[in-house]
Amino acid sequence: MTLAYLMNTYPMTSSTFVREEIRAHEAAGLGPVDRYAIRPWEAELVEPRDIAERERTEYLLVAGVPMLLGGALAELASNPAGFARALADTARLSRAAGGRIVHHAAYFLEAVRFKRRAVAAGHSHVHVHFSTNSAAVAMLAHRLGGPEYSFTVHGPDELEDPGANALALKARHAKAVIAITDYCRGVVVDHCGSWVAPKVHIVGCGIDPEALEPREEPVTAARLVCVGRLCAAKQQVLLPELAARLSADFPDLKIVLIGDGEDREEIERRRAALGVESHLELVGWGTREEVRAALSGARAMLLPSLAEGLPVVIMEALALGCPVISTRIAGIPELLDESCGWIVAPSDANALEMAVRSCLEADPETLSAMGREGRARVVARHDQTQNAARLREIVFAPPAV
Repeated sequence: MTLAYLMNTYPMTSSTFVREEIRAHEAAGLGPVDRYAIRPWEAELVEPRDIAERERTEYLLVAGVPMLLGGALAELASNPAGFARALADTARLSRAAGGRIVHHAAYFLEAVRFKRRAVAAGHSHVHVHFSTNSAAVAMLAHRLGGPEYSFTVHGPDELEDPGANALALKARHAKAVIAITDYCRGVVVDHCGSWVAPKVHIVGCGIDPEALEPREEPVTAARLVCVGRLCAAKQQVLLPELAARLSADFPDLKIVLIGDGEDREEIERRRAALGVESHLELVGWGTREEVRAALSGARAMLLPSLAEGLPVVIMEALALGCPVISTRIAGIPELLDESCGWIVAPSDANALEMAVRSCLEADPETLSAMGREGRARVVARHDQTQNAARLREIVFAPPAV
């Protein structure tokens, strides 16, 4: 049995969990695992492992339109039945999305390219992260006669309108659907119906706990770290006002934002308007080592998101023994509660302030106990080696009789 991975855009700063999942498969003796993506990420990569990963990835769109069209004509001539099946499903995808014919025509051409490459390489199964366009390409490639496929559903964006995403159609033809949390599985089953339940499995994203050494001493400095893309979904725009509210009582307060994105300018504007430049620092994206060092030196990680699946950075923070302050959304409450941090309602600035205040006032023993509990949970539920093995069991299982 051979395994390939197909992504929309890969690698990205926010997709390290995919890279590490693939590495876990290869470390277990499966491989090499071939990486495919529709397109490369346009932003700069700062992590050396991501840069190396880019060199190992084959990009479907790099072939160019003439080659994609030529492949489609060759496929039509050699495989008219498969071509017709995939074309019919392309029309179903387009109707579900309310049109967007050009986009789905592109998915069809990409699927032909991927099917031909996967068959030539002898891949028996392809796994996809996220149920969006890369899952559509994997499905169409399978309908053309290509390898079986599975996909992992993360949320939140892909679950906002599962009908327009044609989630049920993609699940119908998939060998397995992977959900990263109970919450995510519930949304999939509720939308698709009970028929899908036997093929929806929970396999969380994972990390390597052994590579994340927990800190031995609690951090006493009033330092919080927020990691992630600076965007509306993660609500970092709340942090300048939060810093302003707390800085009088905690003059040494420092909130460090690691990441970049479209909300940076607005965050900087609010920071300047409130005069909290010394309390709120924006440092841009960091390497894996820089992020882990920052979390190890933080009293807590802070993530006031409106929309998430279950962020890997929360797992990493807890594995380092760093408590977490975040919001009660999607799968986050399945890992985070008052035993290992603080969890509040999204968009509740007052509740967020009270949680941060409680964190800043917490004694060292309380913080240490939270850190131990958080690491224990991550080791038990999110060990990358164990979760990757579980994924292989699912996708390579013999067909049900």
